[in-house]
Amino acid sequence: MSESKVITVIGATGTQGGAVARALLADGGFTVRAVTRTASSAKAQSLKELGAEVVETSLYDEAGLRRAFDGAHGAFLVTPFWEHRSPEKELVEVRNLISAAQATQVQHVVWSTLEDTREAIAADDDRMPMIDGYRVPHFDVKGGSADALFAESGLPVTYLLMSFYWDGLLGGVKPQRDPDGTLALHVPLGETAVAGVSSDDIGQTALAVFQQPSQTIGATVPVVSEYLTGEQIAAAISTVVGEPVAYRPATHDQFRGFGFPGADELGNMFQYYAEFPDSYLGRRDLDTAHRFNPKWKSLQDFLADHRDELTH
Repeated sequence: MSESKVITVIGATGTQGGAVARALLADGGFTVRAVTRTASSAKAQSLKELGAEVVETSLYDEAGLRRAFDGAHGAFLVTPFWEHRSPEKELVEVRNLISAAQATQVQHVVWSTLEDTREAIAADDDRMPMIDGYRVPHFDVKGGSADALFAESGLPVTYLLMSFYWDGLLGGVKPQRDPDGTLALHVPLGETAVAGVSSDDIGQTALAVFQQPSQTIGATVPVVSEYLTGEQIAAAISTVVGEPVAYRPATHDQFRGFGFPGADELGNMFQYYAEFPDSYLGRRDLDTAHRFNPKWKSLQDFLADHRDELTH
């Protein structure tokens, strides 16, 4: 293993980075260098026990990033937008990552990205509010400015186009008990299918990309397992929890009005899913995604694996 190629994984204790690190470690074909701000955390120590080298630095410490990338063959890059919800900070993070990868001559950069929704939503479309010049900032900053920075960098980049995390159904948008006693899913998807993926499958897709640099450098690879409607998602949850789950979608305006930090942006995101499927689903081809991850996990199987989290 000491002679295998090193892959540096940014955000290795987060949802995406953690999944990528675990997939690489389980495969055994690469040495994993897990980057985290807190090397003493339980998640970091768990990766260390699995065989990862754990490196402590932040996305604002370019010298630290260079040390993390030094000698690495490849790097998985992701930004923690939801920690600060700042387009300006995200672009600082991206520039620092690019600079460090250039300085250390990383041979394969895998960048976790999303599209710029403003390409699909006209400037005068008043169905959803603008947020500091963006429609869905965590999409638009990546697909607009960040992707362009990577394209201009000269780095050998694969763009991983992410989808809705099924993991979210275990947390912020999990079914709730309504006043009438019914367990109900309130995700505002309307009647449109959403492209979704579990974090496990993010890791498997990234592994396949690192294994096939000649086919993936310069390409955009969609990370998606299946398209499901709200009714189908509720049915999958119902099967796992053993009781009926109703699908009672909130409106997008209702969701934006929930008042928690980022509710307006998530409301816009769900409205983009629901009302611009040609853009959202059209960019996420299932056949292409399944070629990279043929053993993808269905939502029902993913939920069964996490039943305790779903029911508590």
